Amino acid sequence: MSEFFPIFALLLGIAIGMPVAFAIAAAGLLFFVFSGAMPSEVFVQRLVSVTHSFPLLAVPLFIMTGVVMNFAGITQRMMNFAESLTGHWVGGLAQVNVMLSTLLGGVAGSANADAAMQSKILVPEMTRRGYDPAFSSAVTAASSVISVIIPPGIGLIIYGFMGDVSIGRLFLAGIVPGLMLCMLMMLTVGLIAKRAKLEPAYAHRATGRERLRALRGASLALMVPFGIVIGIRFGFFTPTEAGAMAVLFSTIVGLIYRELHWRDIQPILQQTIQATAIVLLIICAANAFGFYMTWEEIPKRVADGMLALSQNPYILLLLINLLLIGVGMFVEGTAALIILAPILVPVVIQVGIDPVHFGIVMVLNLTIAGVTPPLGTLMFTTCAITGVSIGNFIRAAVPFYIMLFLALMILTFVPAVSLWLPDLWM
Repeated sequence: MSEFFPIFALLLGIAIGMPVAFAIAAAGLLFFVFSGAMPSEVFVQRLVSVTHSFPLLAVPLFIMTGVVMNFAGITQRMMNFAESLTGHWVGGLAQVNVMLSTLLGGVAGSANADAAMQSKILVPEMTRRGYDPAFSSAVTAASSVISVIIPPGIGLIIYGFMGDVSIGRLFLAGIVPGLMLCMLMMLTVGLIAKRAKLEPAYAHRATGRERLRALRGASLALMVPFGIVIGIRFGFFTPTEAGAMAVLFSTIVGLIYRELHWRDIQPILQQTIQATAIVLLIICAANAFGFYMTWEEIPKRVADGMLALSQNPYILLLLINLLLIGVGMFVEGTAALIILAPILVPVVIQVGIDPVHFGIVMVLNLTIAGVTPPLGTLMFTTCAITGVSIGNFIRAAVPFYIMLFLALMILTFVPAVSLWLPDLWM
């Protein structure tokens, strides 16, 4: 059997619509069955062994944090706070949409969860107030990209685990890029809203007292991201333990608000298990597939091939960005991150690129792909809930595509944007 046959099998499985986790697992199994290099039982061991990883426990914990927030009324309070800050701006509800994604990213860190939640809560209200549904859907999907970059982004955790990179430094590295994305997104929304003459959500600027009241309602939730970053920085807990603290804190806040009830336990656990299973099944399959790639020295061959093209860090980053954009158009972002991080991290390290900087670039690139055709999961999630056609969504999203790729280029070629804070603190 050719050493590249499992890769062709993986691409074929994805092309015919096989679930990504099953396609990865089947491709890995082919190697163990037909190569004769080792017993097939090792395949099962590789599937199971990754579930014992302590750092990976952070994924279900932060997913659960987001679910608890929705049931605890925290999301609504954060939306009220965002509206008090930006509701009087031109295109006020669209600005609220962007601000809410930034705030929610600091608590839950899931782009799909953010897009689904805002599609259900904000988009109907935006439509009722005269916003074009396609524009509302495009803002929702594009702004959800911020959620993955702001700590504790789940994509950063997965990249750190798969690439053996410090998750604490990745969290710090995501803060400035996340805020930059928020500002660029708000600027884009403002320009579009001004041209379309969209009315503000509020006729008048919220008073200081109204903002203070909204801040008081959201203050407990806003403490979560600050607590996570400070706790990791000063060694109070690891990123995984930070996830457990976030779940506990969100639960306590829900009890204080008196919006969490015993009957909520079952749906909270169900939603957490469903979301976690999708991610962890891919990771388990990728661990077995990764063993095949290591055995056949695929990462080393890829590294040698890319370094043969150029050893200039900036040219290499440009080539990798083009590769990731192409892959992200056809493969779901989490799966692409799990497969490619172990291959690409050694390449960038060889040419002196900081793996933390590269992690921000890679996670952002693959998340942007979730908003783009043909297989963008954020695009499909948003359109499925709002009922907007894919064609109308794409036309409305063009300004956001331009802005997102501009932000990607800034982060790619100006490493200080990502590295300034982690170099200062850690």
